[in-house]
Amino acid sequence: MKKLLCVALVFLPLALTGCSHRTVVVYAPPPAYSAAAQQGYRDGVAAAQRDIRNGLSQDADRHPRFRNPPVPPPLAEDYRHGFREGYQAVFHGGPGPGY
Repeated sequence: MKKLLCVALVFLPLALTGCSHRTVVVYAPPPAYSAAAQQGYRDGVAAAQRDIRNGLSQDADRHPRFRNPPVPPPLAEDYRHGFREGYQAVFHGGPGPGY
């Protein structure tokens, strides 16, 4: 019994060391996106990360910046596309299919 306890005490710290490392994921907009779409992508990533942190369900449409993009009207659809792609990238663990 003592031998089993000693072995467990030796290997327990080794097993727990893997738990202390954080994984950092960087979500960068695809370079082919327009400036408005890149801004939307970054805003979508930030919105999704806030939703996850606050325990909210996935819904890009509820965000004010998605509904009223902070870009001129001709660029609104590009912004929304980027926002949605960035938002989904966070929830689905990777970049979307592209633009």
